[in-house]
Amino acid sequence: MSDFPDLETFPALSAVPGLVHGFVLRHPGIDVRTDRETALERLRGHYQATARDRLDVAFDEMRFGEQVHGDRLAVCDEAGGPRLWPDVDGLITATPGEYLGIYVADCCAVYVVDPARRACGLVHSGKKGTELGIVPRAIGLMAERYGSRPQDLIVQLSPCIRPPAYEVDFASQIRRDCEAAGVPVDRIHDTGACTSRDLKRYYSYRVESGQTGRLLAILGWRS
Repeated sequence: MSDFPDLETFPALSAVPGLVHGFVLRHPGIDVRTDRETALERLRGHYQATARDRLDVAFDEMRFGEQVHGDRLAVCDEAGGPRLWPDVDGLITATPGEYLGIYVADCCAVYVVDPARRACGLVHSGKKGTELGIVPRAIGLMAERYGSRPQDLIVQLSPCIRPPAYEVDFASQIRRDCEAAGVPVDRIHDTGACTSRDLKRYYSYRVESGQTGRLLAILGWRS
């Protein structure tokens, strides 16, 4: 285990039997003052080690979306499906052993979990994605594909940028959208943490002028 905080977990999700989740934090020893792709490559070893050692997840076998700040979603239930889905900002699965990944650095990673049907979704939702309603779209797709009922869901928002550091409170809108979709208020959880206020723990695209790393959200069901 590293000598710095490398993974954050959330109590509401930790209480769900069989669910695997985590939020991989900033690595203090890796220079990420570069473009996104170079930063992700430099961080690959950190992601691999943390996923393996803390969650028993093989990073190189995870499913990712390209993340274009849109509202497209992918269903990750077919064996042999792509590891990287083009033009996709959200992923859902009900297949044990399929682990979903989303990168963020001020945007919100939204974990949507259905303990009743053992389905889950992981969504990249910043200002644009929230305006497009990607989280309620994910809730709707989980209902369509798996029979998930909003009242059974648990929703967890990751740390993200918030006012006054950012002019738009998209986290608040995500919470309202989930409530409007039928998720009970007491099953919608938000850390309240602002990524811009703790650069020892988080990366912040805005504060670091776009030259920074990415936090990694992981979600799936144990086989």
